Amino acid sequence: MTELITAGVETEIQRYLATARLRASDYGEHYVALWDALARASSGGKRGRPALVLAAYSGFGGSDLQLALPVAVSFELLHTAFIIHDDVIDRDLTRRGSPNVAGEFTLRALHHGATADQAGVWATTAAILAGDLALSEAHRAVATLPVAPRIRGRLLDLLDRAVFVTAAGELADVTNTAQRAPVTLTDVLTTLERKTALYSFEAPLQAGALLAGAPPSALDVLGQFGRLIGVAFQLADDVLGVFGDPAVTGKSALSDLREGKLTALIAYAQTTAAWPAISPFIGTGTTTDEEAELVRAHLRACGAVQAVDELAYDHLRRAIDVLDSPDIPSALRETLIGLTESATDRQR
Repeated sequence: MTELITAGVETEIQRYLATARLRASDYGEHYVALWDALARASSGGKRGRPALVLAAYSGFGGSDLQLALPVAVSFELLHTAFIIHDDVIDRDLTRRGSPNVAGEFTLRALHHGATADQAGVWATTAAILAGDLALSEAHRAVATLPVAPRIRGRLLDLLDRAVFVTAAGELADVTNTAQRAPVTLTDVLTTLERKTALYSFEAPLQAGALLAGAPPSALDVLGQFGRLIGVAFQLADDVLGVFGDPAVTGKSALSDLREGKLTALIAYAQTTAAWPAISPFIGTGTTTDEEAELVRAHLRACGAVQAVDELAYDHLRRAIDVLDSPDIPSALRETLIGLTESATDRQR
């Protein structure tokens, strides 16, 4: 059954993007290439957000998969938009070892005889537009859903809130790096909740439940669960961003240190005596492998890794406790508890 659902999501995403690509053919080869790059950017993911939409939908008795699929696809397109824009913010030209949208258009520009500066403009322009187009398609998928106007309106409100709050979180993630006063652990957790937890967990669960006719009290429970599990996942990701094996995680173990990303690890370390030994290697843009190993040793020794691990587990435990509610069907509860367990089994 899971394979059928995954296949359905993939087919629906391809259908949306193929239709748009066909329209793009009237506007020149570069625009077609942009949609091709967008399609590649949306491929290869774990499809966790669509899975949450469909799990909540079926958990509350929803049975029309064709009705739920566009909502599931909407949240995957939303994710695609955010990662494309995130790469622009981080000035990355690759993702998981391959050129991203900006990277593809850098190469395309150079192939067409552009200078290095012109190629940079092509890259930024293409990535911003691709992210905007994915956002537009995400909204269109819900706006054209054949349901009662009241339900469609509430789904659009969920999507709108996801975009609105995530943008606030993304901005805070950047502006936190230039704060005069040290960013606290509480500040970091708030940013994680806004930047990741809401659109990746809370909103997809609520959207699926809403579409199936779940009561408001159930949506509240799912919202609490989604925020807690989302923060737990992101805390684990932030640790993996420094201590993970790139061959396993698909992401650099140096970039967070080089960028000076203010993760929970760094926020905790700033409060310890180890910080003077760590800070010279944070945000320099040139942190070497040897310097990163030194930072890792200090992060372990000062208790930052243990503290963040414990914080993640605390969020997981609280997430499970939230599900102990008569508003959540037992089968859905088991599915979501399985999700929390998978969060504790992520490899470094």
